[in-house]
Amino acid sequence: MEISSKGLLTQVTQFWNLLDDLAESDPEGYEKFIQQQLKEGKQLCAAPEPQLCLQTRILKPKEKILFINLCQWTRIPAPQSATHPVPLTVGKPEDTTETSDAYTVIDVAYNPDVLQAAEKNQVKKNQLIQMAMKCIEEQFQFTLSHSYHITKFRIKGSIQRMKQNLMGIQTDSIDLREKMRRERTLGQIRSSTMSNPDHFPQLLLPKDQVSGKAVCLIEEISSTEIQVEIKIPAYELKIVHDHNEKPLKTELKVELPGINSVSLCDLSVSEDDLLIEVSEKYRLHLNLPKPIDTEMTTAKFIKENSTLIITMPLV
Repeated sequence: MEISSKGLLTQVTQFWNLLDDLAESDPEGYEKFIQQQLKEGKQLCAAPEPQLCLQTRILKPKEKILFINLCQWTRIPAPQSATHPVPLTVGKPEDTTETSDAYTVIDVAYNPDVLQAAEKNQVKKNQLIQMAMKCIEEQFQFTLSHSYHITKFRIKGSIQRMKQNLMGIQTDSIDLREKMRRERTLGQIRSSTMSNPDHFPQLLLPKDQVSGKAVCLIEEISSTEIQVEIKIPAYELKIVHDHNEKPLKTELKVELPGINSVSLCDLSVSEDDLLIEVSEKYRLHLNLPKPIDTEMTTAKFIKENSTLIITMPLV
């Protein structure tokens, strides 16, 4: 039902009268209300912050290194419950060349509470990473490698670039403040059109200001669609010594029940860590106790008991 200009003006006047009455009758309540609106407005205008960066590969349409910056952003809503979809937003891919290295960077943002909960739970963290990768594949028609590792740096590229990519705006603080000042008035008028005039209307930023360009990219992905339980396999890690008790090599035995071929295993080894992945079944990431010689590292798969044995000579 359309509201006439006169009717809208009447409601705006009533709204401001309500504010005046509240300020006079309950100054403490008025102060709390204003502070709450300022707090919510500040959260909605807050910029995303980097949490961690992971490296993987784009396999198709063109093979290239991919860095995914996982960011926390208060503008992204938290899931309503553990069984509800998890909202996230994905920025546009940005291709970069440094000397001879070419790579792509994609920024992904979750609600801060989601990332903080996953920080304490490796399984949840892996699920969020897999969700982000699947979302990237679907949104940009990429095929990604299932193997990844978390980098030592929290973000690839500059924070300014990441903010502009996700927020979809130039962070000119003067222009942004002026735009918000004007649009907040429109938001107040819009909020005053509530059907029940006895309810105290909320001061809200208008929808177009809250969403920006990024919210159209928010994907709500149900856990029942993509969350496959990825287990950490049983393993034994030990350092083998010679007869003089000098450390020679690190040996890792990993039990992979249900796996009958080494071709199903994806192994990545660096000097100080190791990653084993079996698509949608197992994932094991270990920090190695001593630096190893990656070129001399060998792996052997025993079909009879589905055991992978990795031998890593020390440097």
